[in-house]
Parts: sequence; C-alpha cells; structure tokens
Amino acid sequence: MKKIRNTYFADYLKKLSELVIDYDHEDLLKIIKILKQIKKDKKKVILVGNGGSAAMASHVSVDLTKMCRIRTLNFNEADLLTCFSNDYGYENWVQKALSFNADKGDMLICISSSGNSKNIINGAKFAKKIGCKVITLTGFDKKNKVRKIGDVNLWLDCKNYNIVEMTHHIWLLTIVDYIARAKFNNKNYIFDK
Repeated sequence: MKKIRNTYFADYLKKLSELVIDYDHEDLLKIIKILKQIKKDKKKVILVGNGGSAAMASHVSVDLTKMCRIRTLNFNEADLLTCFSNDYGYENWVQKALSFNADKGDMLICISSSGNSKNIINGAKFAKKIGCKVITLTGFDKKNKVRKIGDVNLWLDCKNYNIVEMTHHIWLLTIVDYIARAKFNNKNYIFDK
C-alpha cells in the first residue's frame, strides 16, 4: 500500500514562520524603546488579555520582571477578575482594575486576537486617557477597534486563533530576549548551545 504524505504540519508551520519572519520589525524596536524608557523612569508595564492571551500576559509579565528587571503585572487573579466583573460588568473590569493600578507614564499591553473585546477596548481607552502608552497585539480584521487606540500596534493578517496567539507570544518573548541580552555581557545567548 502506498503511503500518502500528510502536508498539514509542514504547511501549518511554514505559514507560522512566514508570518513571524516577514513582519516589519520596526514596530518591535519601537516597543523596545518605550520599554527601556519605562524602566529608566521607574514606571510599570501592565498586560491584559482574555483566554489564551491572558495566559500569555502572565508568562510575559514574569519574564519582563525577572529577565528585564521591568516592573510588570497582569490581572489574572480569579478573585479580582470575578469580583470586578460581577461588580462593574465584564466589559468594564479591565478599566476598573487599571483605575486602581495604572499611573500616568505606565505602559499597557493589550493582547486580543480579534481586537474587538469590549473589556480590552474600554481598558485601552482608559489607559490612554490617564496618560499611559498603549501597545496592541491583534489579528483578524485590520480595522479592529483595539488597534485604533494603540501608540504601537502589532497586527497579524490571519484569522486562525492559534496562529495569531502563537505569533503574539513569539513577538513578545523576542522583545524580552532582546532587552535581556544585555545581562549576558552582550553575548548572543539566544543562539548559544
């Protein structure tokens, strides 16, 4: 019997790598510049997202804190999320959490595959209003609502949730590694074995 070659995995990973590599990396450098200023000014970074993007926010906040020594937080505590959602409505919980924790000059990183989650939109608008830098990572529709609010907007022309989320994760961790490399005596540790 002749073996049929399944190309799904090769095609999937090729698409993912093309999206990551072909992106205009100038926006990543803009975010790095803002993060360096945040660190210098002793301000903080706040990351928000829903679902897989919330998990990503947790991961990146730990790495920015530990590896880059930039004060970073996220709002993924079940008690805070359920309390604020119950008391202020799900669409307002991010805004309310920011009202207690964000200060002028901080940075808000909004991670949203669709860019149309009301809680993220309301949080981004509030952050801009109080003088925070807003960075957005979105996919799907180029004209999504979150993207219109950001100072720097990383957008992926893709409608597959997992590819969008994995690309966002790669971009954010690439930024972390770029900033953190100075701790390793300027060695290019990323490619060291």
